[in-house]
Amino acid sequence: MPSNFRMPFRGLWRSSKPTQVAETVALPDDPRPETSNSIVNNAIYEAGCRVEVPDSLGATYAALAEREDAMAWIGLYRPSVDELTSLAEQFGLHELAVEDAVLAHQRPKLERYGETLFVVLRAARYLDHLEEVEFGELHVFIGPDFVITVRHAESPDLSVVRRRLEESPDLLARGTEAVLYAILDAVVDGYLPVVAGIAKDIDEIETQVFDGDPGVSRRIYELSREVIDFQRAAQPLTGILDQISSGFDKYSIAADLQQYLRDVADHVTHVNERIDEFRTLLRDILTVNATLVAQRQNEDMQKITESSNRQAVEARKISAWAAIFFAPTLVTGVYGMNFAFMPELDWEFGYPAALLVMVGIGGALFAVFRNRKWL
Repeated sequence: MPSNFRMPFRGLWRSSKPTQVAETVALPDDPRPETSNSIVNNAIYEAGCRVEVPDSLGATYAALAEREDAMAWIGLYRPSVDELTSLAEQFGLHELAVEDAVLAHQRPKLERYGETLFVVLRAARYLDHLEEVEFGELHVFIGPDFVITVRHAESPDLSVVRRRLEESPDLLARGTEAVLYAILDAVVDGYLPVVAGIAKDIDEIETQVFDGDPGVSRRIYELSREVIDFQRAAQPLTGILDQISSGFDKYSIAADLQQYLRDVADHVTHVNERIDEFRTLLRDILTVNATLVAQRQNEDMQKITESSNRQAVEARKISAWAAIFFAPTLVTGVYGMNFAFMPELDWEFGYPAALLVMVGIGGALFAVFRNRKWL
């Protein structure tokens, strides 16, 4: 282990019996064959170079004991309780940290258990076709001469991190804190495509809102949930990095690593600011959409009301003209009964008088309806 390592590791392992979980077949992050169902990469490093690739945990323990300044980096994918128990007994891992690693579903956090630093991270990647953020849980145990990574999902791809460090032996030679930096950097870099994907979807949603798409409300709600879950993964990293930064001077962390970690912290700050912007935008878009929906409903109701009013006006006109024509119809109907005794039939002015009565009644009705604006 390089002499410049100064992180405060002081704990001892206390035995525990976590609940047994089923083993699953690992998805290797290295081109070499797997050494067990869950060990996907297992290597010994010295002075920043890979010097051994043990084929079992026992061989790793032996190789580490033979090399005073060596560091072991063991990568696991959904390990069994027996494997974690073996690692805990060898490296003095705290029982609570091991229990968290077995059960998973932990929030992002950083905790110190004696000589072990335990970090839980939530990697994320955006599935554009589903408009979902897929999260992967990563547990990292850091000690003076070991790094143990426990993945519970396919992401993050730690093989990329390992290759990057192996291509930079000067950085890897700084010890386990350099590995922690590289893992943090990879997780945070994975957030940037997620930010870009969410931003793109918000732009599409804004277009849908103003186009009047009826399904946009559901899309806004579902994307808001994804943003909240993303915030729960990214926001705790600010506190984690603050905890690490607070120990820079106390534990004599190399200046270049301090700069690297500050750069990661800047990226985390940027991600969290964008997440806050997304939540505000989605809230405002939902409000605007509700307003537009209400406006469209009001416009529809207004059109219905106007249509009803037009129908009422037409009905009044029809009724008025029907009443006007009813008067002459009534008079002519009386004279069409053909009674035997109708004195008006012998009256010289009977016909003109009947016509005058019909015109007078029709004119009076027309004036009344006109005055009431029915015509």
